[in-house]
Amino acid sequence: MGDDNVIREGATIHRGTIQDRSETTVGSRNLFMAYVHVGHDCVIGSDCILANQVTLAGHVTIGNYVILGGLAAVHQFCHFGDHAMAGGGSIITKDTPAYIMINGNPAEARGLNLVGLKRRGFSREAISALTAAYKMVYRQGLTTEQALAEMRSRFQLPEVEHFAASIERSTRGITR
Repeated sequence: MGDDNVIREGATIHRGTIQDRSETTVGSRNLFMAYVHVGHDCVIGSDCILANQVTLAGHVTIGNYVILGGLAAVHQFCHFGDHAMAGGGSIITKDTPAYIMINGNPAEARGLNLVGLKRRGFSREAISALTAAYKMVYRQGLTTEQALAEMRSRFQLPEVEHFAASIERSTRGITR
């Protein structure tokens, strides 16, 4: 566990199991609000907020600067990319790419986490490119492979490459 984490009342963080990594890992400067549950073998980055009663099943990976709204539940083995956000009460059964905002039961992509990106100082150029890349994946009817090829041919920004890589790493399929 990293430094400066705040773990509120009733929160549970389970240790790792011998069948997997044998450890649960938590970065720094995270906020675990009341009654958060972190299952075994989870990996949580830094600067995350898990609101009241968020539940992570075992083997979940959460990136950096992630926000999970109250009562959100994440299925085992799901990956949640950097700077992504889930609305309260979301049921997350697929991987969530970096920078995406999701909500619902089952969770669906609702757009980019624009407020979070602006608050964290992303440039206008990066936000504009990520908006176009998001549309390629979610709004133009392209296959994932077509969208990845198109965004990489149009943009040579590290933020777009990070978005593309988070999609390619998916083992459960991405939240659409």
